[in-house]
Amino acid sequence: MTRLPHLAFSLIGLGLLGGCAGVPSGTQPVENFELERYYGEWHEIARLPNSFEEGLSCVSADYSPREDGGVRVINRGYNAEQGQWSQAEGRAYFTQGSETAALKVSFFGPFYGGYNVLALDDDYQWSLVAGADRDYLWILAREPQLDDATYQALVEQAAELGFATDALIKVEQGDACPSPDDTER
Repeated sequence: MTRLPHLAFSLIGLGLLGGCAGVPSGTQPVENFELERYYGEWHEIARLPNSFEEGLSCVSADYSPREDGGVRVINRGYNAEQGQWSQAEGRAYFTQGSETAALKVSFFGPFYGGYNVLALDDDYQWSLVAGADRDYLWILAREPQLDDATYQALVEQAAELGFATDALIKVEQGDACPSPDDTER
């Protein structure tokens, strides 16, 4: 597995170059957020195009606690053209208190980007995540597939919030993903 600590290819690269860790204007992060319930693996169902995920499928993020009170973020994606998995490790911290799903995330140095959960299933099975502006958007789910009705409802919600949902890329998941053990390291 290729380790890319300098490249935030995943769900939360979100404007790292600009160091922007805010919330898109006119949106509101989820309140009464329970971080412990958010921990674990999430699969990327769809995303707006971005350079740090270009060519990646089978993208997932795993969230776990850090000793300093922050969140450890491990993002993985498969590059079929290169026949290998890539991974980046980052750290995230709340920006508006621990019950509001607005965080800042960094994959290198002191540069942070926004990670804002704008919609979340009551059972923490899917989420709609944005960066600091409307250039970054992800639909995530606990399972590699999301039912069409839920997916369409999230796309409609994102469109109502002003995101360019016509540009969403559906991400290959599930059976399309080789095991990391079956690919070159």
